[in-house]
Amino acid sequence: MASTPPAPGTIRTLPSWLLGRAAARGRGLVAEALAGEDMKMWHHVVLSAVADRGPVAQAELGRTVSLDPKDMVGIINDLQSAGLVLRAPDPHDRRKNAITVTDEGQAAVERCARAAQRANSELLAPLSAAERAQFLGMLQRVVEG
Repeated sequence: MASTPPAPGTIRTLPSWLLGRAAARGRGLVAEALAGEDMKMWHHVVLSAVADRGPVAQAELGRTVSLDPKDMVGIINDLQSAGLVLRAPDPHDRRKNAITVTDEGQAAVERCARAAQRANSELLAPLSAAERAQFLGMLQRVVEG
């Protein structure tokens, strides 16, 4: 049974509401895909940032991904315990910790990237290839404001 379209002017017609719903659906799909790789969303975000920027100071990493320092410590501890990152004194400033991705961590980043890509393909499945390209271009413009 088809649902009734929302009346014009209701909250369900606002771009902010629709984008929020699309983002929530996307996060759910990606979280589910990452769980299949035994990875949580924030762990994937941090591990990917380390792979992109590493070695990186732990405090800078937190600022890069907008994560509270207390939460960052726990995630780095988890990633280190899993053998995905190494934490060592920063050679440029021994008061700081530098985080580096391990070979196992790099392999996990690559597996998770493929899983996230599949989830995003599912998210955008209702759109044709041309519509996807147009939609992503418009979203990028909205994000850049």
